[in-house]
Amino acid sequence: MLDVSKVCSFADYFVICSGDNQRQMEAIWEGIVHELKQSGVMSRHSEGSSVSGWMLADFGSVIIHIFAPEERAYYQLDKLWSEAIPVVRIQ
Repeated sequence: MLDVSKVCSFADYFVICSGDNQRQMEAIWEGIVHELKQSGVMSRHSEGSSVSGWMLADFGSVIIHIFAPEERAYYQLDKLWSEAIPVVRIQ
């Protein structure tokens, strides 16, 4: 999770994660959406699919990116937003 609030005008945090395959990406997606919905938080916008290798959910101040490994390596959002402050990193 990156704190992008000082380098980004449209969000405060990016959550960037990877799933090893389409099924895992969909499970991550469903888990996040379900838990946030239970807390009364709804996505403003979503796009992408596990087939495309990149899923995005916009929750306003938090944007969640779920990548397949190849797409994550290609887009390198961690490097693109390198001026952001890492909040949590789990490997």
